[in-house]
Amino acid sequence: MAGPLLVVIAGPSCTGKTTLGRRLAADLGVPFIAKDGIKERLFETLGWSDRAWSRRLGVASIAVLYDTLERILAAGCSCVTESVFRLEYDDEPLRELCTRYGARPFQIQCVTEGETLWRRWRERVESGTRHPGHVEPTMYDEVRPGLLRGRSDPLHLAGPLVEVDTTDFAAVDYDALITALRTAWQMAE
Repeated sequence: MAGPLLVVIAGPSCTGKTTLGRRLAADLGVPFIAKDGIKERLFETLGWSDRAWSRRLGVASIAVLYDTLERILAAGCSCVTESVFRLEYDDEPLRELCTRYGARPFQIQCVTEGETLWRRWRERVESGTRHPGHVEPTMYDEVRPGLLRGRSDPLHLAGPLVEVDTTDFAAVDYDALITALRTAWQMAE
């Protein structure tokens, strides 16, 4: 019997990872683990201040995310996770989790046209809807180059890699994506 399915949604900020992840997890009936959700709980518990503190809680959030994924996969359960997963930091830990628990990775790489992504990020910051602990109003120069690229490097996971262009959310073929995931999930059961 194959192990659980681990759906990894990656990509830059504002590419729709959380929206997509929540919907996929709900449709598959599996847990959804999001790094920023964890980080915002930590802000509410420990407080927030400056960029250095936000980064420290970001590191702690990833540690909690990996611990949570490990517990879910150890129980033989499938799940969906999302973050701005980075090749240099997250590739090896995710591969190790998959190997340790026989999980079958399915990677979704969200991409968006760069100018659209930069506009979305600025609009989100200016809307004031994000938790203030992210201190994004201080990060314009830091994040602009990566956002204008519109993509991040995919991880080297041993499963399918599907690129989803979220420049126009209405154009995303969600039915094809959920069908591919359900097929992979059935193979994992």
